[in-house]
Amino acid sequence: MSLQFVKASTSDALTLNGISKRAFDSDVQVGAPSAGGPPGYMSVSYHTKMARTNHLYMLTDNGLIVGGAILFLEKDKLNIGRIFVSPEHYRKGYGVYMMQEIETMFSNVKEFVLDTPIWNVRTNAFYTKLGYVEVSRDNEFIYYIKKCE
Repeated sequence: MSLQFVKASTSDALTLNGISKRAFDSDVQVGAPSAGGPPGYMSVSYHTKMARTNHLYMLTDNGLIVGGAILFLEKDKLNIGRIFVSPEHYRKGYGVYMMQEIETMFSNVKEFVLDTPIWNVRTNAFYTKLGYVEVSRDNEFIYYIKKCE
């Protein structure tokens, strides 16, 4: 396994879009009322825009793109807009690796923030396991934070 987590280019947007669509559509297996995802999750133009504006990242394993992330740096806070892994590569440690790499790449921030749907038992357990703490919730989402030392 040779993993690399790097900024994606616009030429990676099509591949990352396909992975995003498959990953978020698979959430029906963990409580989603239907296939779907966050805004732009299946839009090539959205992923292209995110790459062009330096918000799109990708995880490769021996050169194969296996996942991605959309990240927004806001002064001393990093908003983890989303991370996604190709469903055929679930349970191989890629999600944990990406989160660790994100925290290392942005070690200068004071906090990491993210949200995830209330119904998603997989992601809620995942973020809690990684040390993220629930700070609030509404009818749809749980909001998490991880403060840096």
